[in-house]
Amino acid sequence: MSLAATTAGVDQTRALAGAVSGLVHAGDLVLLAGDLGTGKTAFAQGFAAGLGVDEAVTSPTFTLVRTYPGGRLAVNHVDVYRLERLQEAVDLGLAEMVDDDAVTLIEWGDVVVPALPADFLEIRLAYGEGAGDERRLTLRTVGRRWAARRRSLEAALAPWTVA
Repeated sequence: MSLAATTAGVDQTRALAGAVSGLVHAGDLVLLAGDLGTGKTAFAQGFAAGLGVDEAVTSPTFTLVRTYPGGRLAVNHVDVYRLERLQEAVDLGLAEMVDDDAVTLIEWGDVVVPALPADFLEIRLAYGEGAGDERRLTLRTVGRRWAARRRSLEAALAPWTVA
C-alpha cells in the first residue's frame, strides 16, 4: 500500500513528519529514502519534534546513530549513507536497534532493507515538479504493523494528499 503527498516547503515537510509521528508505536521502524537534499533530515526533525523531543536533531552522517530520549518515545536516528556494504549494517546492529523501547528512523534506509525486519514504513522524498522547495513524498507500508494503520495514515496525510 502506498500513499502520495506533496509539501510546499521544509516547514510543511516537518509538519507532515509530525503528523506521521503521532501514529508510531514503540518498536516501529521508519525508513527514509531519496536523493541528497530532498529533506530526509528535515523530516527527521519534524518527526522527533512531533514525539516531543526537545533536543536539536541533526543528521548522524558521521556518527551513524543518535538516540534522542524524552518525549512520548525515544528516537533512534540512523544515517547509513556512509556504509559501503550491507554487512556493515548487520555489524552496526540495525535489526537489534528496532526494539520495544523506541522508534527507529533510518535515513537512506532503502539500501539496507535486507538487514532489517520486514515490517516498516518507507517514506521516499523527491523534488517536486513545481518551483521552489516543493517535495513529493511517497509512503509505502510493508508488513502488518503499518498495514493496520492505513486509515489513520491516510487521515494524517490529508492536508498534503494529492488528489
